[in-house]
Amino acid sequence: MKAKLPLVVLSLALSLPAMAQDEKLLRGSQINKDTLVDLLTPEPRTRNIGLANQAPVKRPSAPLMIIFVTNSAELTPGAKKRLDSVGEALNTDKLSDFKFDIEGHADPRGGEEFNQQLSQARAESVQQYLVLAHHVGQQRLKAIGKGDRELLNVKNPTAEENRRVTIKTVVE
Repeated sequence: MKAKLPLVVLSLALSLPAMAQDEKLLRGSQINKDTLVDLLTPEPRTRNIGLANQAPVKRPSAPLMIIFVTNSAELTPGAKKRLDSVGEALNTDKLSDFKFDIEGHADPRGGEEFNQQLSQARAESVQQYLVLAHHVGQQRLKAIGKGDRELLNVKNPTAEENRRVTIKTVVE
């Protein structure tokens, strides 16, 4: 009998770095093209001449659950299914003109150097899947490894939301 590969649950969080710890990650059927388009489309900018202290533009976000094989950047079939919705959303008319940062994150268990490499590899894995499977232009996607420096759940460093890939709409 073949042993099953252990899985680790990751969140693909299309989010801001300061995402609230109690914010719910989208799971299963909650992850769909229409929801992603709504959550990732930037608000239209308005001209506020003379307002030096105006608030910075928030980067659109949507937190998602993605599963990788433990200690690897290999996407599982379930991860690919979730990323299929992401690819469809990124190719819609509303999002096709935008660029996206794909940030890989890790929890602190693997050590700083390992976590940096793993988070970069996972971001690149997501980037390549979106490019190859959905023909999202590679120039629209930038993979960035963050290691374990930006925990969403500092009370529980090994929590699944700390092992994630974050895709952020680039708002210039």
